[in-house]
Formats: sequence, C-alpha cells, structure tokens
Amino acid sequence: MTGGTLNRRQALAVGAAVLAGGRFASAHDGKVHVTIDKLVFMPAEIEVKAGETIEWINKDPFAHTATVKGGWDVLIPPGKTAMHVATAGDTVEYYCRFHPNMKGRIKIAA
Repeated sequence: MTGGTLNRRQALAVGAAVLAGGRFASAHDGKVHVTIDKLVFMPAEIEVKAGETIEWINKDPFAHTATVKGGWDVLIPPGKTAMHVATAGDTVEYYCRFHPNMKGRIKIAA
C-alpha cells in the first residue's frame, strides 16, 4: 500500500463507518467502542471526552495493540476486549505494533 491510498478493505471499513452514523463513534454505556475485524480498527477515527473509556473489541483470531509512539500501549488479546481511559492529552494517532498498517486516531473533544 502506498502512502495516502486506501486498499479495498480500508475503503469498505470507512464507508461502513460513515453509513453507521458519521465520522466519529459516539459513547454509549460510558464507553466508546472500536471493533477490530480483519486487521482494521472500525471506526478508525473516534472522538471522546477526557475521562471516557475507549474499549477495543478484538474479533480477530490473533492479538493486536493500540500503541501510541512514546506514549501508552494497550494489548488486545484475540477474541477479547481491552480498555483505556482517555485523558486531556490523548489526541493521538495510534497503530498496532504487530500489524503497523492498522492505524487509528483519537480526538479529545473540548
């Protein structure tokens, strides 16, 4: 994959996220959910408030991470969930250490 282009799987995931309710995920049950399926974070971009919990749900048969360079690292085992409580400094890009093409973005709402 070259920089700036989406492969078919990523394009479909983005389209599904848009059809499912827009650009950003919204919190429910006090958590913002990000599903991991077929090596894609869905939605790839989320907006949360400081103090809200982000929950990654791994539907893949292998482990992933939500890793911020120079910051935090969350291990998400296969078929399990993992969480991170957002802080004011968490407007970040993140990726999976095991699959660096998997990328996401967290934006902290004012």
